[in-house]
Amino acid sequence: MSTTRPLVRCPRRAPDEGVISSWDLSIGVDGPGTRFVIFTAGCPLRCLYCQNPETWRMRDGRRITADAVMNEIDRYRRFISVTRGGITISGGEPLLQPRFTAEVLRRCHDTGLHTALDTSGLLGANATDAMLADTDLVLLDIKSFDPAVYRHLTGGPLQPTLRFARRLADLGTPVWIRFVVVPGLTDAPDDVDGLARFVSTLANVERVDILPFHRMAMGKYQRLGLRFPLADVAPPCEVLLNRIHAQFRAHGVVTA
Repeated sequence: MSTTRPLVRCPRRAPDEGVISSWDLSIGVDGPGTRFVIFTAGCPLRCLYCQNPETWRMRDGRRITADAVMNEIDRYRRFISVTRGGITISGGEPLLQPRFTAEVLRRCHDTGLHTALDTSGLLGANATDAMLADTDLVLLDIKSFDPAVYRHLTGGPLQPTLRFARRLADLGTPVWIRFVVVPGLTDAPDDVDGLARFVSTLANVERVDILPFHRMAMGKYQRLGLRFPLADVAPPCEVLLNRIHAQFRAHGVVTA
């Protein structure tokens, strides 16, 4: 199992310069409406079901200025606005590059675009209150509520994510929790119930996205010469997904 290095230092860059893997347009899964999604490069975790292994290492990305990112966003601004969408900074882990992430969020927020931050929460301490004030929505991935399972899945600790979730609640920042159902790993009833109970105490959580595990990234792993750790795990069945939805709803949590 890979060890994590949450305190990785980024290469020296200008304050408005970052390292990204790519960008794309998406609908529905990265925030409301059509989203311009920026995938930053670099991540301290190694999640067993990661769908973006090409974003793991910062050295594999490309340097770009906030000006260049805004110029690209402007090409799609009208389309994004019509669909009541916005921009989402994802990764990798965008909080590994907090200055760049904050700058892009600020510029987008100042021009009226809806902003979302997709994060594991491990580096939540890197997000300043000013950054979060420019963030209209946080997509917070909580892989498991069991610390041992979480470490097995990600190589990192659970507690920083829970602390960040509490901080977001204190600030009143809207949050969508994202929970991936991996049969045999994240579907234990007690684990799900613990997460549902925790989420029910956070008044800022608008919904929990119950996401079924899939193996669609296997081709990426093969092209990168990597082994997909969960190649032999089948996606969850409807019965299992329905049970997990019911567990969250039993605690008064809205699911999608």
